Amino acid sequence: MSLRSRRNKTQPRVLFRHQIKAMAAAADSPPTRSQALSGMSQVYASEPAIPDLFTSQPLIVDMLETESSQLQQKTIDECLPFLSGEQHAGKCNQHGVPRLDKQRHVKFLHKQLGRLPPQMAAADPSRPWFFYWSLAALTLLGEDVSIYRERLVETVRPIQNVSGGFGGGFGQDSHLATTYATVLALMLVGGEEAYKVVDRRAMWEWLCSLKQADGGFQMVVGGEEDVRGAYCASVIISLLGIPLETSPDSAAYAAGHKDLFSGLGEWVGRCQTYEGGVAAIPGIEAHGAYAFCALGCLSILDAPHRSIPKYMNMPQLIAWLSSRQYAPEGGFSGRTNKLVDGCYSHWVGGCWPLIQAALSGPNSGKARSADQQAADTGSLFSRNGLIRYILCCCQDQTLRGGLRDKPSKYSDAYHTCYVLSGLSSAQHKWTLRAARPTGSAGGADEWEAMPYVEDEQVFNEDDRIGTTHPVYVIPQHKVEAAWEYYASKMGF
Repeated sequence: MSLRSRRNKTQPRVLFRHQIKAMAAAADSPPTRSQALSGMSQVYASEPAIPDLFTSQPLIVDMLETESSQLQQKTIDECLPFLSGEQHAGKCNQHGVPRLDKQRHVKFLHKQLGRLPPQMAAADPSRPWFFYWSLAALTLLGEDVSIYRERLVETVRPIQNVSGGFGGGFGQDSHLATTYATVLALMLVGGEEAYKVVDRRAMWEWLCSLKQADGGFQMVVGGEEDVRGAYCASVIISLLGIPLETSPDSAAYAAGHKDLFSGLGEWVGRCQTYEGGVAAIPGIEAHGAYAFCALGCLSILDAPHRSIPKYMNMPQLIAWLSSRQYAPEGGFSGRTNKLVDGCYSHWVGGCWPLIQAALSGPNSGKARSADQQAADTGSLFSRNGLIRYILCCCQDQTLRGGLRDKPSKYSDAYHTCYVLSGLSSAQHKWTLRAARPTGSAGGADEWEAMPYVEDEQVFNEDDRIGTTHPVYVIPQHKVEAAWEYYASKMGF
């Protein structure tokens, strides 16, 4: 038997949807539930704002069934009734999209900042994340979170260690993830009382101890080193105005890294995989959250149009990110061959403003190339597909409120925060108005957010939410207020 014959016998068959229907008709088989849902979705298929791709079963189906493909089809069948408007009868606009129930979600988030039940004791190390997720989401929904300032300050003060950084709870080791969440929460409530909580000298000493000889950062002293560390450390250093010089007694200094950002871009660049995405560390699987962390870190090291192309293979990265949006769901997956998840509305969706800025550069009125001008127009992903997925599938329609990753799941603070962040990115277009001087680290570029108006809008204007900085994931004015405060402090 020839190699070609063997390949033909074993190679999976790929059929188009019309071929499958023809085969089913020839066998006189009854229509499946999925086909019936496909027919119902045609109610909204005529709307130009929502392409047919997001209203019906996939046009191409791989006939080789695997556990992954079965789970994918189950997810599609679960989402389609929501996306077709079937689950929101009488509550949809002309595009079949329900409204954003802001007040119910606000009530849910305030509850997350109250007294939690005893079974949440196991989540004590994640307390700073609850603060950040809830406060960030409330801010996006237009709530004034400064009312939580005093409570937050008194809660996080005891979890700051004298050696620098914040633990998850009292007596716990400082960790970059919980320090990042705590710092962002403090910036969200704002005010001198919140800013003064952070011991910046101790923070600097702790960050120097986390800086590694290869340029990256550990998450905790003696712990894992990954792209999360690169991003969290960069955000903390930038927001708090931490001096960049490394401590002479640190391992990084001995390895030739005289400042905290030295070698970091090169280390992040090594995390890009053969697929084009970004892994936690060099040599493992690409993941959407790590892609955002990488792009966010690089956008702090230098302006994104200089730093991202310098350290990333842009065509491969764009191809991988584009492959993360699925149809008909409209949401993003975090990895190849994985299902959509609402949180990647932010982790992947949040990459696109940074990619757009990397392609188009600053729009400061200076002469720009034809490629830069072309990059200013259109969208690199289906914004309406994502918005529809979020408003249809991610809203918890029970009295509980909040947002979730997909219809069958429960809402939580994590998904509520990052789904809303993704919704904000889809509703608005961020433009890099002016870039900092070449070689100036710290993230102080000038960004501008405007409503995205190039496509027909599928959501009601009342459902538009606030904006969040594409790098720091808190409102831009909160970032600028922190910069102004810490810039006024000489030294530590």
